[in-house]
Amino acid sequence: MKKFIYFFLLLPFAFSYAQLNNINSGEVLRYRIHYGILNAGFATLTTQNVDYKGQPHFHVKGEGNSSGAVSIFFKVNDIYESYINSQTGKPSYYIRNVREGKYRRNFASTFNHHNHSVSLHDRIKGDTKTFDIPNDIQDMISAFYYLRNLSSNELKVGSQVHMNIWIDDEIYPFLLKVVGTEVIKTPFGKINTLKIIPSVMSGRVFKDKEGVTMWISNDQNHIPIRIQAELVVGSLKADLQQYSNTKYPLNFFK
Repeated sequence: MKKFIYFFLLLPFAFSYAQLNNINSGEVLRYRIHYGILNAGFATLTTQNVDYKGQPHFHVKGEGNSSGAVSIFFKVNDIYESYINSQTGKPSYYIRNVREGKYRRNFASTFNHHNHSVSLHDRIKGDTKTFDIPNDIQDMISAFYYLRNLSSNELKVGSQVHMNIWIDDEIYPFLLKVVGTEVIKTPFGKINTLKIIPSVMSGRVFKDKEGVTMWISNDQNHIPIRIQAELVVGSLKADLQQYSNTKYPLNFFK
């Protein structure tokens, strides 16, 4: 459960500069997560226009919670937050506050893109460290919203996108490949999607480098409709369960 939520929020990819034109303030996306046949929990993403240090930002909050029998044996309560500059699409401030069984992390990252550095504050231990970062760095949340703002020319069958994601105190390179289109059945009807395979690190969490598949709406929203991950032990799947206040209508059909 915890490994999927961790992956789910870091999924997509980024360019070094992009305005967040395809996102509405007040948008809500909610996903049901299954571990095999079990209903393992829910993940929710919400957005809000805010002012951060005198500049317009999107405040995006991601929450992951276990439910049912899974919550009895392994309780998960994860909160991820990112303040993303509305004009550049780059993250300014990022929080990862997770409680997963006995595992506990609470990090706050402050990005300084002018001098290519990030200040990482461990809010449990109380210490702060500074790291060098590349120009195109994204956090686990802001990367998700960069994906949503790629044009149809940048996000089409056959395209590949490279990205760098800041995770805790390290930079991880990712490669994502758009491998085809597919019609997916959902509770709202059928929808045309782009099928994307991210190359991820194998061994620690996933079975192999390409053990994850994501289907996103083949429209201007680029909303993940389904995500499936083959783990070292078992498999996880997330399906869009609820959505509201999207910038463009989602084109479901019978």
